[in-house]
Amino acid sequence: MSDDTSPPPQAFTAAAKTAHGRAGRDLVAAVAAGLVLGIICLVSLFTVKWLFAVVAGVALVIAVQEFRVAMKQRGITIDAMTLFAGVVALSVAAYFGGLPWLAMGFGVLVLALVFRRLRGGTEGYVRDVTASVFVAAYLPFMVGFVMLMLRADNGAERVLTFILLTVCSDIGGYAAGVLFGKHPIAASISPKKSWEGLVGSLVLQSVAGALLFEFLFDAPWWQGVVTGIVLTVVATLGDFAESAVKRDLGVKDMGTIVPGHGGMMDRLDSLVPNAFAAWLLLTLFLGASS
Repeated sequence: MSDDTSPPPQAFTAAAKTAHGRAGRDLVAAVAAGLVLGIICLVSLFTVKWLFAVVAGVALVIAVQEFRVAMKQRGITIDAMTLFAGVVALSVAAYFGGLPWLAMGFGVLVLALVFRRLRGGTEGYVRDVTASVFVAAYLPFMVGFVMLMLRADNGAERVLTFILLTVCSDIGGYAAGVLFGKHPIAASISPKKSWEGLVGSLVLQSVAGALLFEFLFDAPWWQGVVTGIVLTVVATLGDFAESAVKRDLGVKDMGTIVPGHGGMMDRLDSLVPNAFAAWLLLTLFLGASS
């Protein structure tokens, strides 16, 4: 005989959603992990510049390893060791040599990936090299632009702006999506990304951009608004790009190292493409990094 006082199964489902948020994540763990990562970034940024480069390098090495494991499950082999070396080499090249050295370093990295794979024979050669070059362009090369920002006299402030605006995109999108989200942007790629969430990201990032440019750089507020809008669009597309990669590779998360987020790459999905976009806009509005 059933107990009429027992909560219906739907109650357990609702409770689970409440505990983990509508995004299907452990919200408390996600916020705590975000705070810890934020503190590490801030401390390294405003103490010794090269320390932040070390933090970024460690994050990238973890992300490359996540790509290696996920792609291996689909029979794709990337040259992880060369990519690890590329993370270090491109970061150093960009920080000390600027854009020309970053470009030259990337060219050398691509050739190294193409030539080293010859040892494995012709079977799957194009597949593996293509995947390795994709990871090289998506991680070491893109994050090289963070090092270009960092090398400026106000490099810490530039990198801080890039990170804060990207975080504001996530916060604005999440809040508006949870409260008002009803219309998916691209349900086949990322069903939880809504137009309402995009509006929330645009509003919060525009306000944050205006304030940061006005008070941090003593620059026109409208430049901050433009930067906020562009970074919102790029961050959103970056989210979709990683979702497409994960769906193609058949994984839900790229890893499990960051509580509430999944893998390191699940935390970097918006930051990686925004690295180039932020460097470009900050260079146009504030001047070159060197």
